[in-house]
Amino acid sequence: MNPSFLNVAAAALVDRDGRILVQKRPEGRPMAGLWEFPGGKCEPGETPETALIRELKEELGVETEQSCLAPACFASEPLGDKHLLLLIYVCRKWTGIPQPKEAPELKWVYPHELHGLDMPPADKPLIGLLEALL
Repeated sequence: MNPSFLNVAAAALVDRDGRILVQKRPEGRPMAGLWEFPGGKCEPGETPETALIRELKEELGVETEQSCLAPACFASEPLGDKHLLLLIYVCRKWTGIPQPKEAPELKWVYPHELHGLDMPPADKPLIGLLEALL
């Protein structure tokens, strides 16, 4: 039996100091309290880039364009009865100041500081890749 895939696009928003924005998962959601990269599920018929642009506006109130999203790395992880395919993009250019519209908390961290955060299992292997890229 083939698993159904859950396609998720997320961003490593990188500021001028080389820090990455992470957000805390809200209470009442799976993996609540863990730190994650902002983003979310791709809706049917939606490209990962379109989904990420939409999610960044909904979650953080920032706007960016597809040309500002650089594909960086991905994770593939079993997730219950589905299989998660997490696509990470690096974004260094956006308009607006990130605000926690859905998450209880945001913070900017240097790539090496990601190792000390409690993050979902799919995010952990991406930390070293992001460190190498940035």
